[in-house]
Amino acid sequence: MSVHFKLRSRLCSIIMPRSTYYQFLFTATLGCFLFVGLVEGIGISAIRDLTMEPGQNETIVIQLSGRLKKSTTLFAESSNKDICSVGNVSIPAGWNSSVHTRIIALKVGQTDVTFNSTSSELTGLDSVFTKVSVVRSLPLHIVNAVIGWIYFVAWSVSFYPQVFENWRRKSVVGLNFDFLGLNLTGFLAYGFYNVGMFWVKEIQTEYKAHFGLHTVNPVQPNDVFFTIHAVFITTVTIIQCCIYERGGQRMSYIGIGLVVVAWLVAGVGLVLALTKTLTWLTYLNFFSYIKLVITLVKYIPQAFMNCRRKSTEGWSIGNVLLDFTGGTFSLLQMFLIAYNTDDWTTLFGDFTKFGLGALSILFDLFFMLQHYVLFPVSKREKHIQNPADNVVANNVDDKEPLLKAAHA
Repeated sequence: MSVHFKLRSRLCSIIMPRSTYYQFLFTATLGCFLFVGLVEGIGISAIRDLTMEPGQNETIVIQLSGRLKKSTTLFAESSNKDICSVGNVSIPAGWNSSVHTRIIALKVGQTDVTFNSTSSELTGLDSVFTKVSVVRSLPLHIVNAVIGWIYFVAWSVSFYPQVFENWRRKSVVGLNFDFLGLNLTGFLAYGFYNVGMFWVKEIQTEYKAHFGLHTVNPVQPNDVFFTIHAVFITTVTIIQCCIYERGGQRMSYIGIGLVVVAWLVAGVGLVLALTKTLTWLTYLNFFSYIKLVITLVKYIPQAFMNCRRKSTEGWSIGNVLLDFTGGTFSLLQMFLIAYNTDDWTTLFGDFTKFGLGALSILFDLFFMLQHYVLFPVSKREKHIQNPADNVVANNVDDKEPLLKAAHA
């Protein structure tokens, strides 16, 4: 091999001197880069979202990624000309900086501003757009953003009172295991949906192909963080059920059956997606349906258990109050956004989301009724020292599945 290498090197040096050889490599590499640049063309970028009030003037800044050889006109067009008007932009030859176009808000609503040009130098224009929201009030728009953070924090923190309550009592008696099993399954399903929509490029491409190129991904970073955090804390709570006093409690056969059916549906969907019978986007929607069904039923076992025990001991009221706060502010934000954008389809068009939020609030109200009115602390037996004795004191058979007994 060494002889072959020496012969090849000597042959190259005879045909082309070393200095000329390096110059050739440099020139060829530079030419490849220039060729790629010519093929790709010059792209533009613009602000993705813009919020205005009627009658307000704003400027959309458009940034060029290179220098134009010839002058051209960039045409800006609103998908709904009744909501806003926007002007075209003339770009002179040799210009490689940003350009500006004026936009005037006419009435409340939402529209997309897209860009087009007859120049072959500008490429990728079909993927550049600005979503314009004309609202009744910009201060109310800011209030909506603050409300969003309030319910995000409330829902994120709502898991901790139950964890603290279990640690304080060194017992999970009174916390329904069916609720925990269903809750973990629901958050895992919701997490798979969010992670897939947020990180998997193939699914994002399918989503845009189905709903339109200018459709914004509905899953945001805070959605991904919330679900991962929810799965982690729910898992911590389940671990507490394994190490603390539980009074013989376990999941009922109905609860186990619901969890098994949910994952069977997910498994069948995975096989169909792998065999190309379903798209990955459709498969991902399976998880949203699983989350939907679980949200409908997950509170029922805990509500029945509290009624049978005539007590809310072991079920943290802090969790309920924070969940109620988050749900209330979430619905409030939906109403305010619908009013501010004059688009009530955002509220009633997705009635499933609205209905689930309202149902969760109703369950929270029922739990508060149980805790403060039906089974208040004053009515509980003060002499019981061991929290696990509450099960015996309330005539509950530890060995009997709680949900099964509730449906008996």
